[in-house]
Amino acid sequence: MTTPAVTRFAPSPTGSVHLGNVRTALFSYLWARKTGGRFILRIEDTDVERSRPHYRDELVAELAWLGLEWDEGPDTGGPSAPYSQSERGEIYAGLFARLEAQGNVYPCYCTAEDLELSRKLQRMAGRPPRYAGTCRGLDAAARREREARGLRPTLRFAVPADRVVEFTDTVHGPQAYQTNDIGDFIVRREDGSASFFFCNAVDDALMGVTQVLRGDDHLTNTPRQLMVLDALGLARPGYGHVGLLVGADGAPLSKRHGSASLQEFRQRGFLCAALQNHLFRLGHSGDADEWLAPADMPRHFRPEHLGKAPARFDEAQLVHWQKETIARLSAAEIGAWLNIDGGEPVVELVRHNVVLPPDAAPWIALLRGEPPVLGDEERRIAAAAGPAFFAAAAAALAETGADLKRMTRLLGERTGRRGADLYLPLRVALTGHTHGPELAPLLKLIGTEAARRRLESHAENP
Repeated sequence: MTTPAVTRFAPSPTGSVHLGNVRTALFSYLWARKTGGRFILRIEDTDVERSRPHYRDELVAELAWLGLEWDEGPDTGGPSAPYSQSERGEIYAGLFARLEAQGNVYPCYCTAEDLELSRKLQRMAGRPPRYAGTCRGLDAAARREREARGLRPTLRFAVPADRVVEFTDTVHGPQAYQTNDIGDFIVRREDGSASFFFCNAVDDALMGVTQVLRGDDHLTNTPRQLMVLDALGLARPGYGHVGLLVGADGAPLSKRHGSASLQEFRQRGFLCAALQNHLFRLGHSGDADEWLAPADMPRHFRPEHLGKAPARFDEAQLVHWQKETIARLSAAEIGAWLNIDGGEPVVELVRHNVVLPPDAAPWIALLRGEPPVLGDEERRIAAAAGPAFFAAAAAALAETGADLKRMTRLLGERTGRRGADLYLPLRVALTGHTHGPELAPLLKLIGTEAARRRLESHAENP
C-alpha cells in the first residue's frame, strides 16, 4: 500500500515565480495527489530586504491559475499555521534556545570584511573557502568585549568533526558528506532572523513534510540541514534533487532566453494545461506520451523517473502542447480565452490558426470588414491572376452569393482555371494570405457585400 506523501512548495516572494521553480512545484503537487497525501504552500519571506507583499500575492495567484491547489498554506490555513516564515519567529526562537542549551551553536562576531579576508587567504593556500571557526572558542569575556564594541553576532551551528552525514536522495541515490569539509554555518542572522539552512529544514519537519523536491543546486545544502534536524531531534524528510531547467544553449533558463516566469507565459496567452503538459515532461518520464488532462496527471506521475540531468526547455514543444490544448477547448472556452464574441462559427474559423491570442487579431479584423493588406508574395499572385479574373469572380459572386462551391464552379467555367490557379488568387484577395482557415465558411462570415468589394478592388487596380 502506498504511503500518503506530504510535499511542499516553498517560494520566496522576491520576484516573479520562475518556471524552473514552477516545474518543481508541479512535481511536488502530483506526488501528493498520486498518493492521496497533502500539498503545502509555504512562503519563505525571512529575507526582509528583498521580500515584497505584491510578489507574494502574485505567486499565490499564478499558482492558483495553474491549478496547483494546496491543502495547507496562506489564506487556507492548516494545523501547522502560520505558513509565512516571517510570522514564525517565536517558533524559531524556541528552537535556537534549545540548540544553545545543548551547545550546538555559538555566537559569531566576524564582520563581512573579516570573512572575505579569511576566504581569500584560504584560496591563496589552495584550500576550499569555508568558515575557519574563528569565534567558536571565544570565552565569555571575549564575547563581552566584542559586544561592547557594538558588534552584533550571528549564530553559527557547530559542525561536529570526523563524522559522515548520509542520506539517500530520490534522484541521485546514496549520498555521503564528510563533516570536516563543511564549515560552521549561520542559522540566525545578525538581525535575529532565521537563515535558509535553518528555517527551511525545521519547517519541513514541523509541518510533517515527508518528501522534499527541489533543484539539484540545493543538494549540498542537505547535509547541513540534516545536522540541524538531528540536533533538534526532528524527523528527516526524504529529499530529491532534480536537474535544473536550462535553455536550448544549456545555460540555466533566464530572461535572455525569452520568457522565464510563469506570469510572462500566462500574459502571453499560454494555457495552463499546455504549460502543465510541457513541464510534466521536463526531467520526468511518465507512462504516457499523449496530451494529458491535468486531472489525469497524478496517476501518470512516476517519482522514480525524475531525472538528474538538466532538462532543456523548448518553446517549440510548448507550442505543440498549446495546439493540443486548444484542440480540446469548447467554442465557449476559446471565445473566453480570445475575448471574442462572434459565436461558434467565428471560433471554429480561428481555432486551427491560433496559438496565442494575438494570432486571432488579423482574422477578427478580416471578419469585421477591414480590407486585407497584401504582402509581396500575395501581390505577385494577385497580379498574375489579372483584373479580368477578379472581375469574373465578382460577377460570379453576385450570381451565387456566399456559396463557395457554386461560385467557384461558375468561375472555373468562365475563366478555365482549376485547382490552385483558381483558389489561391481568391484566397489572397479575400484574406490577404496564401493560407488560413477553410475558405467556404470564411466566405460566409465575410459576407457577400464585403467579399464583392475586395474582389472588385483587384479588378480595378491591376
